[in-house]
Amino acid sequence: MTEETTTGSGAGTPEARRVRVVLVDDHRMFRTGVQAEIGETARTGVEVVGEAADVDQAVTVITATRPEVVLLDVHLPGGGGVEVLRRCAPLMSAAEHPVRFLALSVSDAAEDVIGVIRGGARGYVTKTITGTDLVDSVFRVQDGDAVFSPRLAGFVLDAFASTDAPPVDEDLDRLTQREREVLRLIARGYAYKEIAKQLFISVKTVESHVSAVLRKLQLSNRHELTRWATARRLV
Repeated sequence: MTEETTTGSGAGTPEARRVRVVLVDDHRMFRTGVQAEIGETARTGVEVVGEAADVDQAVTVITATRPEVVLLDVHLPGGGGVEVLRRCAPLMSAAEHPVRFLALSVSDAAEDVIGVIRGGARGYVTKTITGTDLVDSVFRVQDGDAVFSPRLAGFVLDAFASTDAPPVDEDLDRLTQREREVLRLIARGYAYKEIAKQLFISVKTVESHVSAVLRKLQLSNRHELTRWATARRLV
């Protein structure tokens, strides 16, 4: 993991400060890894005060703990990260001690990035980020800075530079967020085992998602699927 982040103005050093964080991700092993990487408070200044695996849990934990920063996965059972942001909007807009959100996802798709930023997240980094950079990003978000993995910032700039709403793709709208993620990886040439490893799901689950995508899009095989995704610039 070698990725760095592109951020706004500097924040104070983590050693001299404290920040309370909630981890929201539907993969327990990933939450455990993040906790081990950044949650040693004496070393990093980060205190993990809660965890959640789906939308309802996230809203409950965030409301109860009122952390400074939430690390939020984009794809969650119950409606995804955008739904968490929608339901936590009053906490984000609080005059005192607002809760700020930093998306932390395996996805680097423009639609996912733009969706959570429009929902109110202060930044978006991918899971290739190092622990040191993630700690730095958390403190910068606490300060109100916008934080993005380098190439993702361009998606946001392009989206908000245009006043035109993106066209609605009814075929794409039939797919769930997870199905879109699997579709994108299939179109990039990943094998089922590679997709399963990257998304922390079983090969059988990958196969089920691919079958659902083919059925919903009325396609016959992964070659047609790849052409379909390439034509829509989803790869």
